[in-house]
Amino acid sequence: MNFLFPTFLIGLAAIAIPIIIHLFNFRKYKKIYFTNVHFLKELKQESDSKSKLKEWLILAMRILAITCLVFAFAQPFIPGKAKATQGDKAISIYIDNSFSMESVNKKGTLLENAKLYATEIANTFSASDQFQLLTNDFEGKHQRFISKEEFIEQLNDVKISSATRALTDVIKRQQDFLQNSSSKNKRIFLVSDFQKNATTFNKADIDTSLVITCIPIASTEINNIYIDSVWFETPVQQFGTQQIIHASVINKSTKDIETGTLKLFINDKQVSLSSFSVTAGNKQDVSIGFTVKDKGINKGLLSIEDYPITYDDNFYFSFDAQTTIDALVINGKDTKTAGNFKSLLQNDSMFVYTENAEVSIDYGLFPKENIIVLNELSALTSGLTAELQKFVSNGGSVVLFPNKKADLASYNVAFQNLLLPQIMAFDTVRTKTQSIKFEQGLYEGVFDKINQQMDLPMVLQHYEFKQTTNSSTQNIVLLQNGSPLISQHNIGNGKLYLFAIPSDAACSNFLKHALFVPTIIKMAILSLKPSPIYYKTSSNEAITIVSVSNFAEKPLHIIKDDASATSTGSVTAATKKVDVIPEHRLVNNATTLFTQNQLTEAGQYEVLENTTVLKGLAFNFDRKESDMNFYTKEELQKQLDEKNLKNIVIIEPNEKALTNALQEATDGKKLWKLFLFLALAFLLSEILIIRLFKN
Repeated sequence: MNFLFPTFLIGLAAIAIPIIIHLFNFRKYKKIYFTNVHFLKELKQESDSKSKLKEWLILAMRILAITCLVFAFAQPFIPGKAKATQGDKAISIYIDNSFSMESVNKKGTLLENAKLYATEIANTFSASDQFQLLTNDFEGKHQRFISKEEFIEQLNDVKISSATRALTDVIKRQQDFLQNSSSKNKRIFLVSDFQKNATTFNKADIDTSLVITCIPIASTEINNIYIDSVWFETPVQQFGTQQIIHASVINKSTKDIETGTLKLFINDKQVSLSSFSVTAGNKQDVSIGFTVKDKGINKGLLSIEDYPITYDDNFYFSFDAQTTIDALVINGKDTKTAGNFKSLLQNDSMFVYTENAEVSIDYGLFPKENIIVLNELSALTSGLTAELQKFVSNGGSVVLFPNKKADLASYNVAFQNLLLPQIMAFDTVRTKTQSIKFEQGLYEGVFDKINQQMDLPMVLQHYEFKQTTNSSTQNIVLLQNGSPLISQHNIGNGKLYLFAIPSDAACSNFLKHALFVPTIIKMAILSLKPSPIYYKTSSNEAITIVSVSNFAEKPLHIIKDDASATSTGSVTAATKKVDVIPEHRLVNNATTLFTQNQLTEAGQYEVLENTTVLKGLAFNFDRKESDMNFYTKEELQKQLDEKNLKNIVIIEPNEKALTNALQEATDGKKLWKLFLFLALAFLLSEILIIRLFKN
């Protein structure tokens, strides 16, 4: 406890006055002489001990009354954490303008509350002090000191933003900015709802010489239902096929939702809807089916209705309805099964079939292909191996049937470069297929019903491979002797399917077996490169497009679609044009675009080369802000105590007027009124003791 006017403590010398009065105020007794003390037996004897107790109590009340009165004039106070110093001050005030601040309480939205409190904070300082306003947008205009008047003007321009920031990043930015000030009195204020997924205090990142004041704002009722994520049931969406899309709907409220409706829009038209129910605090997977009726880029939207948090009720997605699969078959010079692959792939409208001979391979076709079948090549040359490595690493699929008279040296060198198991021997013992993994991977969803008595392919001759523990290898079909018949090897972004048998009918009946067609067709379908159907705004997303151009003269543009589907199916013009030239890098015949946090609006976008649309993109706001879990003042204080952060003060506006609380944090808690009341209480106690305490 400190005193504002310590010189008044000299008045404590007045305590001597009641002490002197107590010592010299002896009662004088008149002497009366009696001849016989027998007459004194009827008198009541005065109790000396009772009288002394009364006198001591009166003395104590007088001393305490004088002491409290002197203390009241000296104006005692408990110092605040933010010690006031002479000179101008530098103040950085952070306003949380994330989506969660759209919640409401009795005073309006939390953002309006925050702006009101920020104004009160500014008004507690003088006009000569310097201010910084900081929001989640980390805008350049907020990276300079401004006057109090300018600060209040900038507050009016603060709007809800899609940007989200971890609290540690905010504090670090404030600390770095305040280092530019020569002021010895620096303050940091954080006005936020302190959402749990973004609020952590790391002592290593906090300057403990600065006083940080947290002002938590709570909403009256925390209710939010939102779409958290969206995904297709199948990896590839083809024109004319029936598709099922799933949405994860989360209920962050205290009430069960029994009659929710999920609407699906494709290319600005409502095509389907689905009802759902989700209990309080849980999530529900809602599926909805539709038919892909448009070729090329399809722009989708899933929508629910919720209030008051509405930004996460719409979820945009985009997909390319591919109509064909490019397949290249390279036949060995002695193969007899070229016709089998040709009749399977060329006669199916789903495939664009190309055929090469082993002696005349056109490597220029590789970047355009989805799948390459190596059918009984006599040798794997170093040039072919290098091109295959590049092709598979970029996401292509390769199917390899070895030649029964293969140059094993060239094969093993190629296998070593491709990280495949080495060929050990050629087994001519007749065997059968023992097991197939129908439940997952290649054959998943191929058969409606699995017959355990299914007639499996017969193998007459096959290659044996060296056993491997490579985690990227999966044995799909096994023989009775435990050797793999078909194995899948993940290389880079692509796959290589290795058969232990040549395609020759003398080695097996696989090409004539019913399993041959679904196996090759499924391998071809899985060769299509599924792109993400949505991205996040305000982040640095990496977007890959298939192109060999370097776009040096005419760069690519990412442009927001000038219309967007709403939950009612209407089409509204975009509020402003969004046109971004992204950073791009050309790697292995593919161009990767980097958004560098430039896209902040949710909706449908297009990648344009001049006027040609190369790709459709969908962007959604980050769903972190949708999780309505916030720290209370007690939880925040507990976290600060655990990390021994004594320089951080928490002021809850609901407890008292914010201005008074801020003044108390700076000047300390004033106690002069308390001591004045105590002085009056002790004087009253003295009067009561004199009147009521009988000797």
